[in-house]
Amino acid sequence: MIRTVLATLALVLATPAAAEQPGLPAGFESRMIATPGADLFVRVGGAGDPVVLLHGYVESGDMWGPLASELVKHHTVIVPDLRGLGRSSRPADGYDKKTQARDIRSIVEALGFDRAAIVGHDLGGMVAYAYAAEFPQEVTRLVVMEAVPPGIGPWDQIVRIPAVWHFSFRGPEAERLVAGRERIYFDRFWNDFSGDPSRIDDATRDHYARQYAAPGAMRAGFAQFAAFDTDVRDNAVFARTKLTMPVLAVGGERADRAFGAAAAAAMRTLASHVDEVLIPGAGHWLIEENPDLTVARVASFLDGR
Repeated sequence: MIRTVLATLALVLATPAAAEQPGLPAGFESRMIATPGADLFVRVGGAGDPVVLLHGYVESGDMWGPLASELVKHHTVIVPDLRGLGRSSRPADGYDKKTQARDIRSIVEALGFDRAAIVGHDLGGMVAYAYAAEFPQEVTRLVVMEAVPPGIGPWDQIVRIPAVWHFSFRGPEAERLVAGRERIYFDRFWNDFSGDPSRIDDATRDHYARQYAAPGAMRAGFAQFAAFDTDVRDNAVFARTKLTMPVLAVGGERADRAFGAAAAAAMRTLASHVDEVLIPGAGHWLIEENPDLTVARVASFLDGR
């Protein structure tokens, strides 16, 4: 009997714990908020000066768990799923970043706020810049993580890099190619753009693959990239006026697998006060690859430290 119990205990201890899928901490409330042309899934938690967290491609608002857990101690944290992605509705159009910035403005106002700090990663960083440019008086601080706004700074060089062929991958045939193969398609992003692909576990990869396998989700994701030409034109107008709020540009140190210092280079052409952070060893997926340091640097900036 004792031997059986000990053998069972040894087996349990030797079995790896199941990895947790991405998500926000307990206590966040979920709601759908109507914006002109879309209904966005939004989660809100905490109390204090508001911070809006905008996710990027391959992910949803679920990516922000580590940062939200820290910020919620002192802030109202607002986490939308971008238009067409995650649990938000998937309209036929409106995927340019200026329109999506207006989506976010509608959310901030619907929640009873005026001014807020804005944080964005990847596509969310592009939306975050458009928001700051469109509503500069309503942004207290801006954080752009692993993003270069279309048409700005090194953009023309970036679009010529073979690794970003997905910028032009779209259409009905592309949707058919990836249908049922979302995990395979996204593995390429996780593997090629991370300093250490093992930092993005199977639970994380499966979680987002399931979200993007929902009807219309891949079409909406492709539409985000299809809007880049419109974004270039909009950003050319925005760039005529420099941002004056404090800006933090965060990149991955692995420049062969990340935008790296290009994020800060772009933001310095757009803003007067830009701080730069490179996350050691990280590629594009900063929150997944080095959550502790990424959270510490972003939280410190948002709190003015």
